[in-house]
Amino acid sequence: MSDYYNSRRTRNLFDPKEAEPFRISRSKIDLFLNCPLCFYLDCRLGVGRPPGFPFALNSAVDLLLKKEFDINRAKQRAHPLMNAYGLKNVIPFRHEDLDLWRSNFKGIRFIHEKTNLLITGAIDDIWVNEKGENKGEVIIVDYKATSKEEKVSLDKEWQIGYKRQMEVYQWLFRQNGFKVSPTGYFVYCNGKTDREAFDAKLEFDIDLIPYTGDDKWVEKALVDIKECLMSEEKPKPAKLCDYCSYRKAARDVQSIKIPAK
Repeated sequence: MSDYYNSRRTRNLFDPKEAEPFRISRSKIDLFLNCPLCFYLDCRLGVGRPPGFPFALNSAVDLLLKKEFDINRAKQRAHPLMNAYGLKNVIPFRHEDLDLWRSNFKGIRFIHEKTNLLITGAIDDIWVNEKGENKGEVIIVDYKATSKEEKVSLDKEWQIGYKRQMEVYQWLFRQNGFKVSPTGYFVYCNGKTDREAFDAKLEFDIDLIPYTGDDKWVEKALVDIKECLMSEEKPKPAKLCDYCSYRKAARDVQSIKIPAK
């Protein structure tokens, strides 16, 4: 795949006359909630935000965590992290579609009939209560990696995106007929920087952070997304959108004639 940024694409755009369901990923839902104009420019007009740099270290942590939990999944036993946090009766969920659900290009999906939108989301992991009063209830799990001195949490304002992510996944599994626990978990890995030497090895503290989601907002968001896509008028930008502020500032200065020295 080329690293070149295609500033204007002609594929995967919403067409009001198209009868086929239009695919909306979990991240596009978040984009709409963050800035309707950026969403419209992307999904209707083909001008997406410039992509960020890939976080290769985060991807490596994700892959290693998946391998580690899969070892326990194959043996249908609890991971030590589950035991450490007192999650009784919980083991990694084994399902024939797990690899599909994890795929960034497929994921778990559901056609929302009211809007004719195909909603998709790629999960990191899913656990299950194997016995007890919540037997059969699946638990959505997401991996996060960072490196900072303070203890990790979900208290920052920008982490609303993490919470929405969890809630969209919970909504998707419910729509697919699964009994879903309202409480999901973030496996949060924090790289340690207090070691005396690197020694070609980066160590992590791992916290398991519970989050009780509420997916009631998803339905309205999908209706609003469809209304936005169907409109022939561009929506207003979000007040605090850095991308829209940059575009406006760039337009404003392009008409200024720079005096010759």
